[in-house]
Amino acid sequence: MQLQKTNLLSSGIPFAAILLAALGYFVDVYDLLLFSIIRVNSLQSLGLTEKQITEKGIVLLNMQMTGLMIGGVLWGILGDKKGRLTVLFGSIFIYSAANIANGFVSTVEAYALCRFIAGLGLAGELGAGITLVAELMPARYRGYATCFVAVIGISGAVVAFFTAKLFDWRMSYYIGGALGVVLLLMRISVAESAMFVEARGKDVKRGSVLMIIGERKRLLKYVRCILIGLPLWYVVGVLISLSPEFGKALKVNGIVNAGIAVALCYGGSVLGGTLSGLISQYLQSRIKAAIAFTLLSGATVIVFFAQRQISLYAFYTITALMGIASGYWALFVTMVTEQFGTNVRATVSTTVPNFVRGAVVPMMLLLNFSTQFFNSLVAAGILVGVICFGLALLSLARLKDTFWQNLNYLEK
Repeated sequence: MQLQKTNLLSSGIPFAAILLAALGYFVDVYDLLLFSIIRVNSLQSLGLTEKQITEKGIVLLNMQMTGLMIGGVLWGILGDKKGRLTVLFGSIFIYSAANIANGFVSTVEAYALCRFIAGLGLAGELGAGITLVAELMPARYRGYATCFVAVIGISGAVVAFFTAKLFDWRMSYYIGGALGVVLLLMRISVAESAMFVEARGKDVKRGSVLMIIGERKRLLKYVRCILIGLPLWYVVGVLISLSPEFGKALKVNGIVNAGIAVALCYGGSVLGGTLSGLISQYLQSRIKAAIAFTLLSGATVIVFFAQRQISLYAFYTITALMGIASGYWALFVTMVTEQFGTNVRATVSTTVPNFVRGAVVPMMLLLNFSTQFFNSLVAAGILVGVICFGLALLSLARLKDTFWQNLNYLEK
């Protein structure tokens, strides 16, 4: 599939870049969420007991998320030094190879290694894709483009669910890896960001972590960008990933299937991502839309914990509503991308989403500690949620709205 740069760019809309970023994120989400969907079945086939499935499952999830955090830093720096496209294609190759290898594992140790390497690869695609699209798009259409990327990408979780239903867990990993390989073989022709090319020709530091953390105002803005994303992965990484365990704690009438919960949550996120993007464009404000969806997400979490002895149908309905309310991931990443200059933009855009994803590790640690302290998984889940939503709302109140932000500038 070969798309001509000149025809695409003459219209001012970088269709090839949007398509590549969207399809890359589709495979990214498929691979990222596949483990949550097939966690129980895959570990059962390796001979683990029910208790071990929960314990080792958390370990494997933490390995994947640790890979995401480390990879986020590495890919982010590389994106500002070598280019957005280098990271985009490189990350797709690594997570595709890791997931194909994952289908061959026979021990938990090998499984953990594959999840770590997959995490390293998965860390680069979204930040590089959103940065590239944002820098190529006219400001007035930027929100629509990033919204499209996220909506297509998030649907990868739904496809992962149906794939896991039709095939066994090993084949599901093979398919995920194959999708990435096919995307690379399509050879979609995309122009590098002109802003990056211009910055590369100037005597300015690029991809410098010290530039971000070495200046107090810039560091505070960076930390706030991370904190505003915590509720998103609290919902997905904690409540949905451990939905079978929370289902038992909430005395749901039936056995909760994590795969169904993930599919419904992400199916809802497709709608939520569309709505948050359109509302942001209508209000011409990222901050107002983000605050509204954060509050809405908090309300659905309250409903989640308020229920007792409900039917499976009611429980799954709540997970879908939580997905709609927490579907503002594209809005979040767009806000982050717009907050910083071209010479560190890829570093920020790649590290922040992955630190948010990786925040599941301390969330899980706090959840485990609090569960033992309160002797209640529900009480522990509520505590973690209060902290995440509280920090997010405080951070949103202190961030600059960037809807009309001109992205062609450098951090000095």
